Amino acid sequence: MPKTASLKLEEKELSLPVMIGTEGEKAVDIGKLRAETGYITYDDGFGNTGSCTSNITFIDGEVGILRFRGYPIEQLAEGSNFVETAYLVIHGELPTQEQRAKFSASLSSHSKLPEGLTALLKSFPKNAHPMSSLSAALNALTAFYPNASTNNHQQDLQHFEEAAAVAISQTRTIAAQSYRFRQGLPLNEPRPELGYCDNFLHLMFSQPGKDYVVPKEVSQALNLFLLLHADHEQNCSTSTVKMVASAGANVFASASAGVNALWGPLHGGANMAVLEMLKSIHAEGDDGTKFIAAAKSGKGERLMGFGHRVYKNYDPRAMIIKASFYKALASLGIKDDPLLNIAMKLEEVALSDDYFISRKLYPNVDFYSGLIMRAMRIPENMFTVMFAMGRMPGWIAQWQEVAKNPKLKIYRPRQVYTGPTKRDYVAIEKR
Repeated sequence: MPKTASLKLEEKELSLPVMIGTEGEKAVDIGKLRAETGYITYDDGFGNTGSCTSNITFIDGEVGILRFRGYPIEQLAEGSNFVETAYLVIHGELPTQEQRAKFSASLSSHSKLPEGLTALLKSFPKNAHPMSSLSAALNALTAFYPNASTNNHQQDLQHFEEAAAVAISQTRTIAAQSYRFRQGLPLNEPRPELGYCDNFLHLMFSQPGKDYVVPKEVSQALNLFLLLHADHEQNCSTSTVKMVASAGANVFASASAGVNALWGPLHGGANMAVLEMLKSIHAEGDDGTKFIAAAKSGKGERLMGFGHRVYKNYDPRAMIIKASFYKALASLGIKDDPLLNIAMKLEEVALSDDYFISRKLYPNVDFYSGLIMRAMRIPENMFTVMFAMGRMPGWIAQWQEVAKNPKLKIYRPRQVYTGPTKRDYVAIEKR
């Protein structure tokens, strides 16, 4: 017999259906609450609101679990790569050899930007923030691929494979070309024989007559960074993508909106904030000791890159990326970077001091990813762009769930109005 929850309002008792997810998550379905009682629920920030059902990502923050389509993130990090994981997130199953080859070939064939899009990027000021360039360019893809972006879900789904490949591949090229424009450097052409990550580093750093040689450990670290960020359930940017998609918007427009949400410093800026914190500590002539003491006293600045809103235990992504981070450092010959030394001091204390352990303030994925980006010579204002590159498969998959929903309703949250009650207009001469 289906479970129900009882709610008593003004002498009226309602029986509300209880939903149970495949991993045992429980929710009370209040879909008919307003129609039957006139009441809505109030949940500031949606922290206790399930906005949808989804088959893509499962998180249990209490014990540090993250799974894509049922596969533990640890297993994917060990045996898969970003491109294969992107396929999994979007299509629901790991690809066969043939499917993986076809998907990789599609990414390669769509890696070069249309001439008009390159001209658009060139038209931006050199000091334009790379996230503004990425958002504008992604939205502009609608003009260059009109068959895949009709703002009609039924038609857009017929060209979904192409749109997905374009979005994933050209996000990488847009990011690299924007960097080259800002630096006043000639553009590099994508090389189809290179993998996704090696191609990106080539587009960024190869010089005329001198190709950038990518150390294996650096390529692996970038692959892991992107893989670990491929999706993360209904976070701010993903919820934004789904909100825009619910209006019937195409995948490029929806992903562009996701970029803008991610650009917010409270969402995608965490790894950049880690570097800003480390630079601030270094400027004070501190090795991290004073900063930690101030943090423990409650009088210091916020400790960035430690703890997580969702994970109440160790962030599983941090455990994975940490080892890859140290391998990348060794391959690049980085041994005595002052910010790195401070970071290692903070890490050592956080993993051994009871103050941090009891509060579960462990280093999270942003702590290590910011350091990895710095080691790779990625400019700090591009850190969030790198995040967007990794998250693109998740945004695409979440868009697809909305587009395929036969019972789709436009997302429309309610509110509790707290403004003035009715009042009469006063003519300007009487005010």
